[in-house]
Amino acid sequence: VVLVALAWDGVRAVLLNLYLLRMGYGPDFVGVVTAVGALAFALMCLPAGTMGARWGNRNMLVAGVSLLAVGFGSLLLAESVPGAWRTGWLLVSYVVIYLGFALYLVNGLPFMMGSTGPEERNYAFSVQMALSPLAAFAGSLLAGFLPGVLSSLLGVSLEVSAPYRLTLSLAALLLIPSVLVLLRTRSVETEPVQEPTGREPGVQASRAPYALIAIMAMVMAFRFGGWGTTMTFYNVYLDDGLGVSTALIGAVSAVAQLLAVPAALAAPLLAATWSNSRVIVWGTLGTALCLLPLALIPFFPVAGLGFVGATVMFYVTTGPIRVFSQELVAPRWRNAMASVFTLGAGLAYSGMSLAGGVLIMAVGYRVLFLVASGMITTGAVLFWAYFRVPRGELARAPEVEAGD
Repeated sequence: VVLVALAWDGVRAVLLNLYLLRMGYGPDFVGVVTAVGALAFALMCLPAGTMGARWGNRNMLVAGVSLLAVGFGSLLLAESVPGAWRTGWLLVSYVVIYLGFALYLVNGLPFMMGSTGPEERNYAFSVQMALSPLAAFAGSLLAGFLPGVLSSLLGVSLEVSAPYRLTLSLAALLLIPSVLVLLRTRSVETEPVQEPTGREPGVQASRAPYALIAIMAMVMAFRFGGWGTTMTFYNVYLDDGLGVSTALIGAVSAVAQLLAVPAALAAPLLAATWSNSRVIVWGTLGTALCLLPLALIPFFPVAGLGFVGATVMFYVTTGPIRVFSQELVAPRWRNAMASVFTLGAGLAYSGMSLAGGVLIMAVGYRVLFLVASGMITTGAVLFWAYFRVPRGELARAPEVEAGD
């Protein structure tokens, strides 16, 4: 988690889009390549779950991180490719990166569920979610300041691509030892020997939970369609729309990731007090609210505070919604839930990445962030509307008060 987050949520999140801008591409192309990658991610989600069930979640985690490393390495060779082939090379590299990320995310959920028991699960997911922004904090600082250092050493301007390419090379290098670490893990059993009765807290009986899987996919589509759009275009907005320096963009991203650590660690305590479902609803609404300053006030400090607040609220809810979705179904359906859960996020991310670039060119960043906030709000309302009352799939143990 630490090594992948350093590369993916730290260095990549800050610099990859800026690297494309320095190569001469515009926000519309950033949207296109992100959309193509996210579509590949979405299409891989269902096969990723099937492959995990057949060959083991741990083996698919290893394969996924390996593909991530290969894709990053390939992407950074784009400038050495003849101009006529460069766009295609970038698109294929993005596809490889996102195929690997799909394998990593989809199989990570059931792997964690199989490695933990009910009493420790919220805490384990919370620590996992806290490690990610902590590592991303370091990666964001590195991504913000290293290009300036390299530009001085190379004697070139920050308006050329070389400092960004060299810094992004670290992302590919960091993924190599992460593969070696995963090779030292062991496979875990994700299916029980005995079929569940349906009376365990939060577990549906053996019938196929298609309605639950579908509703969680829809919730994730709205939730991540909005958040993924923000993550894709926030740094582009600061650089292209507000003229903020790379160092400041990296610093804001680093602060957001650092504050996300205590937010993620607080999630199980909040869930113990208010339940996972309430944390998900109110935290998701808080994320949407924090995005409004980005849309309404084109001033860097305000935009920075809004992004930091949205990141904190998003991380408060990420661990609970992962646990909640996995505990809704019997263990034999967890790969399917993880696949479709992630599929919903990937399809929305792909569509909004493509639409986002078009929206920026047509009507500007304000509309983009308003749409993102509206989508996240819709996801929160949909989740609340479906799970606001106890249902059969959320049957509680006798000692737990109904509706808790």
